[in-house]
Amino acid sequence: MFLASSAKPIDENLKKLVDEIEAQSPSLSVLAAREFRYSLRQTPVEVNIKEPRQFNVLEEFIIRAAIEFQPPPTEDELASVLGLDSVFIKTTTTTLRSLQTLSPTSPLTVTAEGRSFYEKGSVPQPPYPIQIYAITDPLSNKITFQSESLNETTITLPDLADFITIDHTIADIASLPLEEIQKSIQASGLALHVPEEGKIVTSYRVLTSTQKIWRKISLFVIFDALEDKLSIQIRNGKQILESASNWLELLHTEGKISLQALCELSTETINFEREAILKQKNTEIEARLEKIRQKALEAATKATSDGDNYKALGEAVQLRDGQISLAFSEVLNSAKNQILIYSPWVNQAVVNEKFITLLQELANRGVWILIGHGIARRQEDEDKPIPPELEKKLRAIKTPNGLPSVQVFWLGDSHVKEVIVDKKIHLCGSHNWLSYRGDYLPRGESVYKVTIPHQVQEAYQFLANRFQNHAEKLWGNALENRDSQLAVESLCVWGALNMEDIALKEIQKNNWLELLPVWLNVALQGLKSKNLPGESASFQAALSLLSQVSIEEAFIEELQQGWRKVIGAIAINNPKTALNLLSDEVWAQFIRLNIAQKSDSPDKFISQHT
Repeated sequence: MFLASSAKPIDENLKKLVDEIEAQSPSLSVLAAREFRYSLRQTPVEVNIKEPRQFNVLEEFIIRAAIEFQPPPTEDELASVLGLDSVFIKTTTTTLRSLQTLSPTSPLTVTAEGRSFYEKGSVPQPPYPIQIYAITDPLSNKITFQSESLNETTITLPDLADFITIDHTIADIASLPLEEIQKSIQASGLALHVPEEGKIVTSYRVLTSTQKIWRKISLFVIFDALEDKLSIQIRNGKQILESASNWLELLHTEGKISLQALCELSTETINFEREAILKQKNTEIEARLEKIRQKALEAATKATSDGDNYKALGEAVQLRDGQISLAFSEVLNSAKNQILIYSPWVNQAVVNEKFITLLQELANRGVWILIGHGIARRQEDEDKPIPPELEKKLRAIKTPNGLPSVQVFWLGDSHVKEVIVDKKIHLCGSHNWLSYRGDYLPRGESVYKVTIPHQVQEAYQFLANRFQNHAEKLWGNALENRDSQLAVESLCVWGALNMEDIALKEIQKNNWLELLPVWLNVALQGLKSKNLPGESASFQAALSLLSQVSIEEAFIEELQQGWRKVIGAIAINNPKTALNLLSDEVWAQFIRLNIAQKSDSPDKFISQHT
């Protein structure tokens, strides 16, 4: 048996967080958790900020004349045109020159900065200074800025630098280009450099020398039994430091750090724990199947004693040989919104044209289909991989809105042979659902058809968790390569698992607004299958993103069509819910983005698209 939590190298202060991590998924096990300290560098910096103010009538005329008159006028010429004393003109142009709006010499010409402010109906005010702090973080290899100084505290923890070579080379803040400082301030979330609003950091200077600040961090070694993968996480409190975690994992892969030294975790202990955890997870699966067998035996006994009066509803029923393919077909045909299948192998003997046609009919009815396959621990070790042409046919099956209805991917390392439909029916046993030889002759196979709610739910959680992990991995790859096709696949898997809220949060978090039309089509599928209620908070969240969308976006037509269909689908079930979504703010965005016409009203719009 694997080590109890008390026997693992886990610091006392981290035990509660370890419990929370392991509670996220039954497949996760924290093998070690340890606290460290590492040093940041803090540098006080003064920045000068220029903000706009609305120009007065004379300023506007002078700037406009400097832009439009050919050749550009002098102060005296402009005074003559306006019939004013040149003193008034020269006083105003002196002010505009001091604000770098006009060039310093005559004739009157407008600077690039002045033209930018003029287009916004303003001129800049004199710059004013603000003190902020540059924080250099060697783990993230980034410079960030914040308005408040970090407190200098004493932390009596092991220094991470004693175990890992950390580059503490400090960037000379004073030598950085102004552009780089401006970008870092923007990325830090400080509203000090906002060019679109005319607020600009014009210069900066370092005030005093750099100061060392200690920060506490936590290191976790986590094993995922489903992925059969060891990962290292660095956290600041509950926040995962992604770049630092990825860096440590790379160092570990390259053999440049020792988990034994870091957290007293030897290779032998890791291997022992891994085998014990995998064995326990397999035991849990077998225990679940054993419960099903026992329920099936009870059902058979009861059916015999009760005769024709017995109905095996909410029970486990054993099926043999010829009954299996018939039950498989009936169960698939009964699907209303979701089918999950795991089959170690997939071949054309089963997934033939007739089966493809069945899946397309299901897709036409709005059913999502997730197919996992693979028995080897590594995909390259599979002796019977899915034929590429067959995978292509499966991926070509689309929903009525053009989304891929069938997602098929290698998960690997599983002998499980399961089918779960609408979270209500579970088929499991020795039958290879998508790869038997097609002979249909009795071979002594048996399958259990389970409708006991809590047992179906157990099986669903196990399988859905594997698909969810795969979706997260796909999304990570999509973000890294900005690959829209992988992103669409991730959104469809989340949609199939009724996790539309997660999909939307990821779109918002990563500012990938081009995917909003895809999300709307995923949500539309959920609405039509009644698996996603119109009252879902996801719709309000999605509507709040409209203010960030420009009418010039390449995806605007798909967005317009998507919202019309979604509002219509919500209104079919509940017109009041649809109307409540169209608040004054949302309706203004619908008009701005041409989702609705100016001549429409919310009531009229809903009636048009119902």
